[in-house]
Amino acid sequence: MTSATPSTRPPLPPGAGVIGLGAMGGPIARHLAGTGIPTTVCDVDPTAVTAATAHGAVAAADPAGVAAAAGLVIVVVATDDQLRDALSSEKGVFAGARPGTVVLLSSSALPTTCRELAAAAPDGVDVLDAAMTGGVRNAEAGRLTLLVGGDAAALDAVRPLLPPWTAAVHHLGDVGAGQVGKTVNNLVHWAQIAAIAQALELGRRLGGDVPKLRAALQDSPTDSRTLREMHLMRFTWFEKDIANADLMADGTGADLSMAHTALAFMRRFDIDAALRLLAGEEPGLYTEV
Repeated sequence: MTSATPSTRPPLPPGAGVIGLGAMGGPIARHLAGTGIPTTVCDVDPTAVTAATAHGAVAAADPAGVAAAAGLVIVVVATDDQLRDALSSEKGVFAGARPGTVVLLSSSALPTTCRELAAAAPDGVDVLDAAMTGGVRNAEAGRLTLLVGGDAAALDAVRPLLPPWTAAVHHLGDVGAGQVGKTVNNLVHWAQIAAIAQALELGRRLGGDVPKLRAALQDSPTDSRTLREMHLMRFTWFEKDIANADLMADGTGADLSMAHTALAFMRRFDIDAALRLLAGEEPGLYTEV
């Protein structure tokens, strides 16, 4: 695929599409359709499709149908293999995409997978990796952050379609850079949760009032969104996030010992334990601090 330049890139076809209507893709489709943008969707789950069409989206039979109807195609599936199938299969996006189409890979995927799919795109079709941070709560609120890798002109072409479901968009470099950015974000995220939980548990065991300690930390250099919002989070995907980081770090010599410490901790610590701890109670799931 030869990426178009600002002067030669074909016009973006109208409309947006979402492939994969789970916890992240479903809200994205609803925000797009709810603001009057023609939105086409597909998912293997008919219930998810029905929910999206109830908010004004139009159903397509397959990813090719989404691409035939939408200039911006957002793909939010679970695995790299599903991503390949959604784009490259007989009824995939590439089979229906028109010149000027921009495909956002908004799944958590390896940079190598994103580069492979970008290289396989038809002429005139741009594939960007557009990793999302913010989680389900921000997807529901239409306030996701996009970390984007790929052609800057293609990103500029779709920017008018991003405000209904994003709060910030960062262009980080070539295809794959968005996934690198998300992995960096995720490593900080899981390490923060582990560090905060262990520190507050130590404070509790030493007789401290955890709610008061947490409030004090929010007025200190240790303040963070994780500290403020931990009670609202869903502690999912840490296994995949750290496995992806390991694959990406292979051969680089990078030290991921902190990530593995966080992984071991998160396997013993869930949101119920977090809620007990933040209330000043015995978390009940771990004994080491």
